[in-house]
Amino acid sequence: MLAGSRARVAASEAVMVHAAVADSWERGSPYERYVGRWSRRVAPRFLSWLALPAGRRWLDVGCGTGALCAAIVEHCAPASVAGVEPSAGFLQLAKTALGARVALYPGDAAHIPLADGSVDAVVSGLVLNFVPDPQAALTEMRRVSAADGVIAAYVWDYAGGMAPIRHFWDAAVAVDAAAAALDEGVRFAQYQPAHLEALFAAAGLQAVRSTAIEIPAVFSDFDDYWQPFLGGQGPAPAYAMALDPDARARLQARLQQCLPTAADGSIRLTARAWAVCATIPRAA
Repeated sequence: MLAGSRARVAASEAVMVHAAVADSWERGSPYERYVGRWSRRVAPRFLSWLALPAGRRWLDVGCGTGALCAAIVEHCAPASVAGVEPSAGFLQLAKTALGARVALYPGDAAHIPLADGSVDAVVSGLVLNFVPDPQAALTEMRRVSAADGVIAAYVWDYAGGMAPIRHFWDAAVAVDAAAAALDEGVRFAQYQPAHLEALFAAAGLQAVRSTAIEIPAVFSDFDDYWQPFLGGQGPAPAYAMALDPDARARLQARLQQCLPTAADGSIRLTARAWAVCATIPRAA
């Protein structure tokens, strides 16, 4: 009876933890430590792949803390850059970092506060899989795009190629099977090149193409890897901080056992994103 009672209590606690976890994207500084440092390395690679000419009017949908906007300013010689972001905390950090170089607006992917046909290139980094209705978002991106413009996006390959987060969820599920329901690799498994290309084609876009972007994700030691998960920003950190201290310690210990650690204590992983690009049909 005692064992059965303990099992029921454990199951109840697991439900409470999982119910408390949300895709929290509110505070910019913890996000920067978590994946912002990697997104800043992906952004220039993404723009190099797009290879758009100078003088374009750019819009970054879901601009977050401004990593992609900053890369556009630095590498693309734009005529103008605008960013739209629903999180007030992220938007404030972006404004502090970017100043007057980028026009920043509160808004989301389905409600872009810009006029029809007002930009030449609409981009979105690490956002599309979190949008409730990606098709509605692409329709809105197309609305603000000029004829013959470009729409492009990239998302992390949570199912396999975003190793820092993949290792986290593998360890979480090993110590708590119910964590699988929160695993981004499960939730966003369909966000592979074929699915992304199909989404863009269904939005009436043309010349759809995709690619993989890989960057090294190197941590100086385990603490450098683990501490960002304690910031609470994003599904994995939100899960970690919803655990009680003992459960969090078990997860930490499992990760320390499983991560590939070099003799000097460093942890060398790879972060992969899938990118997709298409053009707006010319006006008849």
